[in-house]
Amino acid sequence: MTTTSEPLDVQPTPLALLLLGRESDPRSERGVDCPGDLPAPSDPDLVERARAAKAKLGEKVFVLGHHYQRDEVIQFADVTGDSFKLARDAAARPEAEYIVFCGVHFMAESADILTSDAQQVVLPDLAAGCSMADMATAEQVAECWDVLTEAGVAGVTVPVSYMNSSADIKAFTGRHGGTICTSSNAERALEWAFQQGEKVLFLPDQHLGRNTAVREMGFSLEDCIVYNPHKPNGGVTAEQLRDAKMILWRGHCSVHGRFSLESVEDVRARIPGVNVLVHPECKHEVVSAADHVGSTEYIIKALEAAPAGSSWAIGTELNLVRRLAKAHPDKQIVFLDKTVCFCSTMNRIDLPHLVWALESLADGKVVNRIQVDRETEHFAKLALERMLALP
Repeated sequence: MTTTSEPLDVQPTPLALLLLGRESDPRSERGVDCPGDLPAPSDPDLVERARAAKAKLGEKVFVLGHHYQRDEVIQFADVTGDSFKLARDAAARPEAEYIVFCGVHFMAESADILTSDAQQVVLPDLAAGCSMADMATAEQVAECWDVLTEAGVAGVTVPVSYMNSSADIKAFTGRHGGTICTSSNAERALEWAFQQGEKVLFLPDQHLGRNTAVREMGFSLEDCIVYNPHKPNGGVTAEQLRDAKMILWRGHCSVHGRFSLESVEDVRARIPGVNVLVHPECKHEVVSAADHVGSTEYIIKALEAAPAGSSWAIGTELNLVRRLAKAHPDKQIVFLDKTVCFCSTMNRIDLPHLVWALESLADGKVVNRIQVDRETEHFAKLALERMLALP
């Protein structure tokens, strides 16, 4: 990942900055050691080996590919989509004994939560974590709830957790009467939450929470405060907690958090008439300066519907932007930032890891299984079911 001179408003965890490869980070949400001998990336037979292993497994395997995955991996996906769509697709294929999730750890956890006990979810590389998910640990969130309790506001606060969170955080949300949201239904989730209580604790992405509340629901920036888990009492006072409507966790996406107002101004100067389309995980000033804001699925559909000859600058992960540019040669589609920015952890799922996982399964050996414990699964599913019941 190329760096820029502008610092992020929140420091990313070390996991977001690890070089691609088989490194490890003991502070990640789960262990990241990846056992087994991988085929060499230079092996010219990798594509054919993947095809052969997948064919041998037949309907026993279902391969899910997140939109941010490399093309070399996406070509073997049975379905593509965002994290929640893929988890639901997996649950809709009960005949598949193995679910190979080409995404990141929290996504595989969600698939395990939503699929049956007879299905086993495999993540080709356990090092494929998520820096955003890692910014909110179960211990930190429990401490935050204690702070809210001491301030006398926990009883009127409803947690809403973004899909991009660990199973532990989803379970916390379920235990405390909250719901999960995606970037597509965040407004509906917040409307529901404010019908249940007076305040929302939004985890773990501050930007999606702020942008939804302010841009979509008419709240002011003063209605939002940021809880920093690395400061005593979150760096906020009891009075601030009592006055706030939105208590935002100090987390962010290390990809979307890179985009700046300068990026928007620069692309407008370079490409007259350009449409700036960004994901709501971007900073508030970027979202405010954009022409269009929406989820990954929204971005894909917007470009499909765009007229030929139109110009677009997209503020989301680079693998997807490149794929969209290739799919729509009649339109000018560019990456919003001048510097290259892949999701480094998502890119850990490469062809050697996929081949290793598929060949291991074809040989009867389950590797890198993602398994959520029963209690965590119960409460996480409760929160997910509340989301599914949203109008």
